[in-house]
Amino acid sequence: MIKERGHPLMGPPQRQDGKRRLQISLMAVLGGLLLWGCQGDRPGKSLAPAPVPVVVAEVKARNVPVEIRNIGNVEPFATVGVKSRIAGQLVKVNFTEGQDVREGDLLFVIDPRPYEGALRRAEADLARDQALAVKARSDYRRYAELLKNQLISQQEYEQAKSTAESLEATVRAHQVTIQNARLNLSYCYIRAPISGRTGNLLAHQGNMIKENADTPMVVINQIQPIYVAFAVPEGQLPLLRKYLARGEVRVEAVIPTEPDQPESGVLTFVNNTVDQTTGTILCKATFPNPGRRLWPGLFVNVVVKLAEEPGVITVPSQALQTGQQGQFVWVVKPDLTAEVRPVEVDRSLPNEVVVKKGLNLGERVVLEGQLRLTPGARVEIKHPL
Repeated sequence: MIKERGHPLMGPPQRQDGKRRLQISLMAVLGGLLLWGCQGDRPGKSLAPAPVPVVVAEVKARNVPVEIRNIGNVEPFATVGVKSRIAGQLVKVNFTEGQDVREGDLLFVIDPRPYEGALRRAEADLARDQALAVKARSDYRRYAELLKNQLISQQEYEQAKSTAESLEATVRAHQVTIQNARLNLSYCYIRAPISGRTGNLLAHQGNMIKENADTPMVVINQIQPIYVAFAVPEGQLPLLRKYLARGEVRVEAVIPTEPDQPESGVLTFVNNTVDQTTGTILCKATFPNPGRRLWPGLFVNVVVKLAEEPGVITVPSQALQTGQQGQFVWVVKPDLTAEVRPVEVDRSLPNEVVVKKGLNLGERVVLEGQLRLTPGARVEIKHPL
C-alpha cells in the first residue's frame, strides 16, 4: 500500500488543512468587526439639539423722565482779578492764599506815605489861596465903593474884580485836587470787590506795584452760588425752549466719584446763538452749592430734567442688539422658542432703552445667551447669577 506524501516544503496534508481553517475563521471575525464598525458609523435617527440657556427680562411700562444729558464744566459765578489803581510799594498782605474773603475785606496795603504827603500839600495850597481869595473879595467890595465915589479909575476896579474871581477859581481847583488826593490815598487800601475764595498770591509784601498792571495781584472766584456750563445739541433746543416757556427747569449735576449725591440747580442761561462748529448751544445752570462740592474747573454729568412721560415701554440695554438690518432683540415666545424682533428705539436711559415700536407688554426679551440663538431655537430660561 502506497502512503500519500505531501510536498516536502508544504508539510503534511493535515497541517495544511488546519492552517486554512484558521485563516478562514480569522477573516470571518475581521469581516464581522469591519461590518459592525461601518454600520456604527452610519447616521441613525437624528437627536434634537439641547435647549439654549438664556437669561430673560419681562417687557414693562413705567413712567420715564424726559431728560437731556451731557458733560458740564463748573465755572465760578463771578471772577475778579484784583489790581492796584496806583503805583507804590506793597507794605502789607492781609490774607493767606486760598482764604475765603467777604466783600469789603482789606486785602493789600500800598505804602500810603507819598499820598498822605500829596494830600497835606493840597490842603495847604487850599488854605493859602482861600486866605488870598477872602482878601481879594474884600478888596473888590471896597473898590466898588470907591468907584461909586469916583475915587479910583474903572481899570483899577476891573483889576480888583478879576483878582477876586481868579482866586475863587483857584480855591475850587484846590478842592478838586484834595478830592483826588484823598481818592488816591484810599486806593492804598485795596479791598475785596466780591465775596469769594482767593487764589494764588501773585504779589508779595515788598514788591513794587504798577498802576493797573497786566497781571492781577490775586484772583477771587465766587463759588456760592456757582455756574455749571454745558452744551445742548441744536436738535434738542426746541424741546428745551418748550419747557422753559412753561416755567423753571431743574438741573442736576452729578460728580462722577459721588454718583449718589447729585447737586440740584436751575437753568438760568441759554446762549443766543448756536455754535456752527459743534452744532450745539451753550447753557448754564446756577447751583446754590451749600457744601462747596462743586469747584471751578470740575467736570460733572449734567441732567436737565424737563418732564416725566407715563407708560413708556423700556427694556434693559443688554437686550438690544445691532445687525445689518438695524436694531433688534431676541424674544422668547410662549412655546420657549426664540424669535428675532426688529425694534425702534426712542432714546437711551441709564442701563435701559425706551422702545418706541416693536415690543408688547409682558413679552420676554433675552439678556444673556444671544450668541447661541437662531430663529426658532428652543431655549431654557435661567436665573441670573
